[in-house]
Amino acid sequence: MKNLINKIIEKFFTREVISYLIFGVLTTVVNFVFYWLFTDVLGIYYITANVISWFFAVAFAYVTNKLFVFESKSWEPVLVLKEVLSFGAARVLSLLFETGFLALTVEILGVPKLIAKVIAAVFVVIINYVASKLFIFKKKK
Repeated sequence: MKNLINKIIEKFFTREVISYLIFGVLTTVVNFVFYWLFTDVLGIYYITANVISWFFAVAFAYVTNKLFVFESKSWEPVLVLKEVLSFGAARVLSLLFETGFLALTVEILGVPKLIAKVIAAVFVVIINYVASKLFIFKKKK
């Protein structure tokens, strides 16, 4: 039993996973701050605010994921372009998921918009990690 627990800890509590979670939380904070600013302070429609706040969060996430999580140190233009395009495409898919989830939970199920956004964020973090790990910042063998 102790070996199983150690294997789980070794698999899921790596520097990469922990730093992804830390920067994922910070990215979520960026997203939520801008979402709150646009919806509650500026009165922008929540779906529009979600898309705008997404742009700020994705820019922050790309830089932090590149440098600190997956340690992709090269700034070679071809590599950066490939990373930005694949990172952006993956994030567009998670944005579509999140927007659909918000529309479903807020409009149809009547869930308060902030609670719906928090629930969606959990799924988005998982989707984005898998995409980043397997496709965007994968290490060359």
